[in-house]
Parts: sequence; C-alpha cells; structure tokens
Amino acid sequence: MLPQQKLLALRPDADSSTPLYLQLGHKLAAAIHAGFWLADDPLPSERNLCEMLGVSRVTARKALDLLLADGLIIRRHGAGTYITPKLEQPLNKLTNLSEMLKQRGFTPGSRWLKREVALANAEEQLKLNLAANCKVSRLQRVRTANDVVMALEETALPFSLVPDPSLIGDSLYEYMRSARLSVVRAIQNIAAINATEALSQLVDVAPGEAMLHLTRVGYLENGVVCELTHSYFRNDYYDFVVELHK
Repeated sequence: MLPQQKLLALRPDADSSTPLYLQLGHKLAAAIHAGFWLADDPLPSERNLCEMLGVSRVTARKALDLLLADGLIIRRHGAGTYITPKLEQPLNKLTNLSEMLKQRGFTPGSRWLKREVALANAEEQLKLNLAANCKVSRLQRVRTANDVVMALEETALPFSLVPDPSLIGDSLYEYMRSARLSVVRAIQNIAAINATEALSQLVDVAPGEAMLHLTRVGYLENGVVCELTHSYFRNDYYDFVVELHK
C-alpha cells in the first residue's frame, strides 16, 4: 500500500483550470512511472480514490480510463485494477535488462535455446570487426519476466573474448563484468517488425503481430567491439522511452 502522504500528493487542485480527472490521471501516471507501484500491484479502487482524495466517482473512473487507454493498468473482472506488467527502457542509458526487471518488481528469467561456438557470418564479421575465418560464441534465449515471455534475444561475442558460452548465466552483462569485459558504450537501432511464424512460436504472439526489433553493438572501454545483439520484444510488455530537453 502506498504511504498516506504519497497518496494525498495525488489529490487534484480544485482551483486549477485543468479538469480534475486529467489532473488525477496525470498524477497517477507519474506515480506509476516513478515506481510507487510495481508490476501486478493492485491500484486503489475508484471508491478508495474517492474517499482518500475527495473526488467524485466519475472523476476517479475517468482518470483510471486514461491509464487504461495508455496501457498503464489492466482491469481484471471481479479482482480490481492492477499495474500492467510492462517494462519501459530509457533510450539514453546503457541498461541491463535483468537489473531493470528487478527494479520494476519483476522476477527476470531466461530459457536457453542455443549456446554454441561457430564461424562468424557476414553480419558478425562486419559489426564485430572479425576476419572471415574467425569464430564467435553465439547465444539464443527467450527472456521472461514473472515467467511471462517478453523477448527473444540473439547475441554473438568474439570467440577470442568469450571462448566458452556455456559459462554465461541469466545475465550476460554480469558475466561480462566478472570477466572484465564490461560494455561501456553501445550503438542501438530500433525498428518495428512483424513476427514471422518461427518468431511468433518462440515469443507466444500471433504471426504478423507488431514487435520491436533492437540491434545493439557494444564496445569495451578500449574501443574493441565485444557484442552484437538482436532483441525481438513483444510490444504489449515492452516499451522504449526517451526524455527530451530544449
């Protein structure tokens, strides 16, 4: 339960020209983004919001409708309103998915599909600066949050840096740090794609459904390229955000 002091801070200003339901919706959204509630936490009911914040039932309902339209909450018939288990990744920060999931109250997990050593393909040679006969440690896994599939992740690492991919556990970046191979800079490209038949089966979405495709090339402190990762995210559980300043 959110502390009473923080709940009272959500009370809309009756003297403002902005409609009360918009004020309350914006305050609730800001509180959700700030982590006042975690994934799958229950949100106060319309009745409780009315009693605690001194607003009408109509105001509370319209404010919650705004959150529902933005995908921040879900309504479960007969059980109430809950925070949507959705992860937002900032685009201006190099992040560790496992750590982000934990911070938002999720339990991260992985299901390994592939951990192998193979000859680098054309893309891996180009983006990892490898010769034609060089090898890579190639990884493929499904990423989960609270046992719900969020993404498929495919990573290639230079064999010279990571000769035994079987040693990598749930967190690639934790392994990299322990091996003194910390990624300090990365270039990411994001595109919208439609799920192929094979991809849809791995991430539990319908064929043709919209997904987010992120390509990341990571660099060590000395400028050496150490990682090429393709991530395919379900758009109902994952979102990218960026804060802009003038």
